[in-house]
Amino acid sequence: MSTASRPAPAKAVPRPTPDTRPFWDGTAAGELRVQRCRGCGRHFFYPRPACPHCGSGDVAWVTATGRATLHSYVINHRPAPGFEDEAPYVIAIVELEEGVRMMSNLVGVPADPEHLPLDLPLRVVFEQRGDVCLPLFAPAEAR
Repeated sequence: MSTASRPAPAKAVPRPTPDTRPFWDGTAAGELRVQRCRGCGRHFFYPRPACPHCGSGDVAWVTATGRATLHSYVINHRPAPGFEDEAPYVIAIVELEEGVRMMSNLVGVPADPEHLPLDLPLRVVFEQRGDVCLPLFAPAEAR
Protein backbone atom coordinates (compact mmCIF):
# COMPACT_ATOMS: atom_id res chain seq x y z
CA MET A 1 0.00 0.00 0.00
CA SER A 2 1.43 3.37 -0.98
CA THR A 3 1.83 6.05 1.66
CA ALA A 4 2.00 8.81 -0.98
CA SER A 5 -0.72 11.36 -0.50
CA ARG A 6 -3.54 11.36 -2.97
CA PRO A 7 -4.42 14.55 -4.78
CA ALA A 8 -7.31 16.42 -3.23
CA PRO A 9 -10.62 15.78 -4.99
CA ALA A 10 -11.87 18.55 -7.20
CA LYS A 11 -14.94 20.54 -6.29
CA ALA A 12 -18.10 19.34 -7.96
CA VAL A 13 -19.07 21.26 -11.08
CA PRO A 14 -22.69 21.42 -12.29
CA ARG A 15 -23.42 20.04 -15.75
CA PRO A 16 -25.79 22.22 -17.76
CA THR A 17 -28.73 20.50 -19.45
CA PRO A 18 -30.91 21.87 -22.25
CA ASP A 19 -33.42 23.09 -19.63
CA THR A 20 -30.75 24.80 -17.49
CA ARG A 21 -28.49 26.13 -20.30
CA PRO A 22 -30.05 29.68 -20.26
CA PHE A 23 -29.38 29.90 -16.51
CA TRP A 24 -25.70 28.93 -16.94
CA ASP A 25 -25.28 31.19 -19.97
CA GLY A 26 -26.55 34.01 -17.75
CA THR A 27 -24.11 33.31 -14.95
CA ALA A 28 -21.27 33.24 -17.48
CA ALA A 29 -22.40 36.74 -18.54
CA GLY A 30 -22.56 37.93 -14.91
CA GLU A 31 -26.36 37.78 -14.80
CA LEU A 32 -28.68 35.82 -12.52
CA ARG A 33 -31.52 34.55 -14.70
CA VAL A 34 -34.81 33.03 -13.58
CA GLN A 35 -37.93 32.09 -15.46
CA ARG A 36 -41.11 34.15 -15.57
CA CYS A 37 -44.51 32.95 -16.71
CA ARG A 38 -46.10 35.10 -19.42
CA GLY A 39 -49.50 33.73 -18.39
CA CYS A 40 -49.65 34.59 -14.69
CA GLY A 41 -46.59 36.86 -14.48
CA ARG A 42 -44.93 34.97 -11.61
CA HIS A 43 -41.23 34.16 -11.42
CA PHE A 44 -39.97 30.68 -10.59
CA PHE A 45 -36.82 28.71 -10.03
CA TYR A 46 -35.57 25.85 -10.64
CA PRO A 47 -35.71 25.76 -14.46
CA ARG A 48 -38.58 23.82 -16.02
CA PRO A 49 -40.67 23.92 -19.19
CA ALA A 50 -43.98 24.94 -17.55
CA CYS A 51 -45.07 27.36 -14.85
CA PRO A 52 -45.49 25.60 -11.47
CA HIS A 53 -48.15 28.15 -10.49
CA CYS A 54 -50.60 28.03 -13.41
CA GLY A 55 -49.27 25.28 -15.68
CA SER A 56 -48.67 27.54 -18.69
CA GLY A 57 -45.91 26.55 -21.07
CA ASP A 58 -45.49 30.19 -22.10
CA VAL A 59 -42.39 30.97 -20.03
CA ALA A 60 -39.40 33.22 -20.61
CA TRP A 61 -35.98 33.76 -19.08
CA VAL A 62 -35.48 37.15 -17.41
CA THR A 63 -32.54 38.74 -15.62
CA ALA A 64 -33.12 39.03 -11.88
CA THR A 65 -31.87 42.03 -9.92
CA GLY A 66 -29.44 39.87 -7.94
CA ARG A 67 -30.79 41.29 -4.68
CA ALA A 68 -31.96 38.79 -2.09
CA THR A 69 -32.47 38.17 1.61
CA LEU A 70 -31.35 35.29 3.78
CA HIS A 71 -34.31 32.97 4.32
CA SER A 72 -32.62 30.03 6.04
CA TYR A 73 -29.20 28.44 6.36
CA VAL A 74 -27.07 25.67 7.77
CA ILE A 75 -23.42 25.90 8.72
CA ASN A 76 -21.65 22.88 7.26
CA HIS A 77 -18.76 21.61 9.36
CA ARG A 78 -18.36 18.31 7.46
CA PRO A 79 -17.50 19.38 3.93
CA ALA A 80 -18.07 17.46 0.76
CA PRO A 81 -14.98 16.29 -1.16
CA GLY A 82 -13.13 19.27 -2.56
CA PHE A 83 -14.39 21.67 0.11
CA GLU A 84 -12.18 20.55 3.01
CA ASP A 85 -10.20 23.81 3.08
CA GLU A 86 -13.35 25.90 3.28
CA ALA A 87 -15.09 24.34 6.30
CA PRO A 88 -17.07 25.58 8.00
CA TYR A 89 -19.16 27.23 5.29
CA VAL A 90 -22.72 28.46 4.94
CA ILE A 91 -25.30 26.72 2.75
CA ALA A 92 -28.27 29.06 2.42
CA ILE A 93 -31.76 29.39 1.05
CA VAL A 94 -32.00 32.92 -0.29
CA GLU A 95 -35.16 34.68 -1.37
CA LEU A 96 -34.66 36.78 -4.47
CA GLU A 97 -36.34 40.15 -4.81
CA GLU A 98 -38.47 38.51 -7.53
CA GLY A 99 -39.98 36.20 -4.89
CA VAL A 100 -38.28 32.92 -5.72
CA ARG A 101 -36.02 30.99 -3.41
CA MET A 102 -32.82 29.25 -4.37
CA MET A 103 -30.08 27.35 -2.59
CA SER A 104 -26.56 28.73 -2.73
CA ASN A 105 -23.53 29.41 -0.57
CA LEU A 106 -22.88 32.60 1.38
CA VAL A 107 -19.48 34.23 1.07
CA GLY A 108 -17.93 37.29 2.67
CA VAL A 109 -19.52 36.62 6.06
CA PRO A 110 -18.31 34.44 8.97
CA ALA A 111 -19.94 31.03 9.31
CA ASP A 112 -21.34 32.08 12.69
CA PRO A 113 -25.03 32.53 13.59
CA GLU A 114 -24.18 35.89 15.18
CA HIS A 115 -23.37 37.20 11.68
CA LEU A 116 -26.30 35.52 9.90
CA PRO A 117 -29.56 37.18 10.89
CA LEU A 118 -32.55 36.02 8.88
CA ASP A 119 -33.63 38.62 6.29
CA LEU A 120 -29.98 39.74 5.94
CA PRO A 121 -29.80 41.76 2.69
CA LEU A 122 -27.68 39.92 0.11
CA ARG A 123 -26.39 40.41 -3.42
CA VAL A 124 -25.31 37.88 -5.99
CA VAL A 125 -21.63 37.39 -6.77
CA PHE A 126 -20.17 34.90 -9.22
CA GLU A 127 -17.38 32.34 -8.92
CA GLN A 128 -15.88 30.52 -11.88
CA ARG A 129 -15.66 26.79 -11.31
CA GLY A 130 -14.52 24.68 -14.21
CA ASP A 131 -16.65 25.47 -17.24
CA VAL A 132 -19.46 27.16 -15.29
CA CYS A 133 -19.83 30.28 -13.22
CA LEU A 134 -21.69 29.75 -9.94
CA PRO A 135 -24.01 32.31 -8.34
CA LEU A 136 -23.10 32.82 -4.69
CA PHE A 137 -24.42 35.45 -2.28
CA ALA A 138 -22.64 38.00 -0.10
CA PRO A 139 -23.94 40.61 2.35
CA ALA A 140 -25.31 43.52 0.33
CA GLU A 141 -23.05 46.09 1.99
CA ALA A 142 -19.87 44.04 1.26
CA ARG A 143 -18.05 45.03 -1.92
